[in-house]
Amino acid sequence: MRLISLNTGGPRQVKTHRETVRTSIWKSPREGRLHVATLNIDGDEQSDLTVHGGTYKAVYCYPSEHYAYWREQLPGMDLPWGVFGENLTTEGLLETGVCIGDRMQIGTAEFQVTQPRSPCFKLGIRFGRDDMIKRFLASRRSGFYVSVLREGDIARGDGIRIVERAAGSMSVSDIFALYFDDEGKEEEVRRAAGLAGLSPSWRNHFGERASS
Repeated sequence: MRLISLNTGGPRQVKTHRETVRTSIWKSPREGRLHVATLNIDGDEQSDLTVHGGTYKAVYCYPSEHYAYWREQLPGMDLPWGVFGENLTTEGLLETGVCIGDRMQIGTAEFQVTQPRSPCFKLGIRFGRDDMIKRFLASRRSGFYVSVLREGDIARGDGIRIVERAAGSMSVSDIFALYFDDEGKEEEVRRAAGLAGLSPSWRNHFGERASS
């Protein structure tokens, strides 16, 4: 497992056919070692902290393995590393094999998996497609957010090591699927609501569903 690309970006104003939107979804690959702080990576900045960033969504990871799928789905479109807005383009970390609460080390920094990504409308702006959110959700290739447990320095090419597996947890792919379809899955919903490593917003969602 290794870090294929390290990507950062800052806010920009983007004109759409309806409005001008401030977004930081445009990320560019970076060379050299960058410092990872509690809330972000050097050179990276979130635009809307009400829905992006924060302790539980400090860094976004997306598997490089998914790019082959998207090249088939979106022929002719340029898809450089970071196009999905991810900070870390990874190799060997798929949503089916990564669980909420898992801890991993890259360089001298340590991270914990907190939740899948639920895309907002800015993903559609980045790709210039109104159907991109629907496609992204249907693909179940969500990627995942991590919190920063230990600050440190990372760089493209660094190995990724799983430090600790979260006992009794659920995979990122299972949590993602359950969030959008929990019909008849009361036991799974209760289990999800009790996952200590899950971000508070997602845990609250499952808690409300479990009590409804």
